[in-house]
Amino acid sequence: MARFGSIGLLRNREFAALAGTAFARSQAYSTVLIALALYADQFGTTGVVEGLFGTAFAAVQLLIVLPLGRQVDTGNAKRWLLGGLVLNVLVFVAFVFVGSPTHVILVRIAQGIGASVLWITGSTVVGTIAPDDENGRWLGSYNQVGAFSSLAGDVVGGYLLYTQGFTATYVVLSGVTLVAFVLVFTSLRDDPGGGSARPDETLAESVATIRTLLARPLLRALVVFRLSFSVGKMAVILFLPILARTEFGITALAIGWILAGGKLTKALTQGYVGDLSDRLGRKPLFVVVGALGYGLGTALIPLSYVAEGQLTPIRFVAFGQQQHLGGAFVALFGAYMVLGVADSIRLPASMALFTEEGEAHDAVASAFSLRSISWKVGQVAGPVLIGVIIDTVSVTVAFYTAAGFIVAASLAFWGLVRRAGVAEGSAPTAVADD
Repeated sequence: MARFGSIGLLRNREFAALAGTAFARSQAYSTVLIALALYADQFGTTGVVEGLFGTAFAAVQLLIVLPLGRQVDTGNAKRWLLGGLVLNVLVFVAFVFVGSPTHVILVRIAQGIGASVLWITGSTVVGTIAPDDENGRWLGSYNQVGAFSSLAGDVVGGYLLYTQGFTATYVVLSGVTLVAFVLVFTSLRDDPGGGSARPDETLAESVATIRTLLARPLLRALVVFRLSFSVGKMAVILFLPILARTEFGITALAIGWILAGGKLTKALTQGYVGDLSDRLGRKPLFVVVGALGYGLGTALIPLSYVAEGQLTPIRFVAFGQQQHLGGAFVALFGAYMVLGVADSIRLPASMALFTEEGEAHDAVASAFSLRSISWKVGQVAGPVLIGVIIDTVSVTVAFYTAAGFIVAASLAFWGLVRRAGVAEGSAPTAVADD
């Protein structure tokens, strides 16, 4: 019988410490996304400026992710995790003082650095210290914790922003991050990555490692897939909360509920699906099915305009105020649940494939750097592109364009893995040779 996700793994002190970093990172990311929707409404920003909220976060990550990955491969990953947590606390302090869209963009740059440090380092350490036959389970469970944390960011963060405002919200995020710092400091072994590459490795050798990894057909297909898929997904992540706020006047509290629907389905299923992909193999097929499901969910988002005028609004009193949930809320909630299921199918398989490909050359962090770089290219260009379409055409066309990028990415990926003869992916890890 399949083991369910992260519950059992949390008894492992090191996994629990790493899960703490995922919790702090994901909760902050989700809460800030709701805050960005409030900033967009407060400052009356255009679609292009809103796109820069996302591009600023991603651009700096694109610049640092490769050297960071090599540093994690050659250095002490625990120190990087601790430094990333401290930087995130400083980011929350800076958010307290923002007073213009420019300030938001600048703080998002700093947030991008901190999030990148935690994401690459945490994922690398999990993939490195996991037992050889449980990569999918550990990585899926690690993501599962992040999904629960993201859910907390949506619900608790939305509540705090709605009832307490920006400052109190950022104080809470700082406290959670400091708890994660203590867990890593006390429970994670020193140098958990073990310095998988030589500390004196030159830049030329680092580039050679990346080229060697890119020579692997499956990893190359994954990189191409993420270049296009990231454009579509970032449109959803950034612009759905902004759409809810600026077009329909949905409160921060209700935006949190919308996002929580998808996060709940992802949190409940991702660990199980990761275990399933370990047992069945065919991980590339998991990636394609999940991606196409995400394209469907993205295409459903514009139905919010139709639903707003067709469904009877739900009204009730909560937290001392009248809550109004119209048809747009229902449509967006349903679309995000579809997106959550789709991500739970795709993510564990994708991360396990990158780990397995990196392990073949003793360069897991470099493989994850490639994974992140390929995402960041679309994450940098995508928000501004979608923002331009919003300003010049319409929100509906913008989301359909995003769905088109996702479908194109899925078809391109499947064509590449079929052509390379690796559509089966790795064999079930229980009987794998390596």
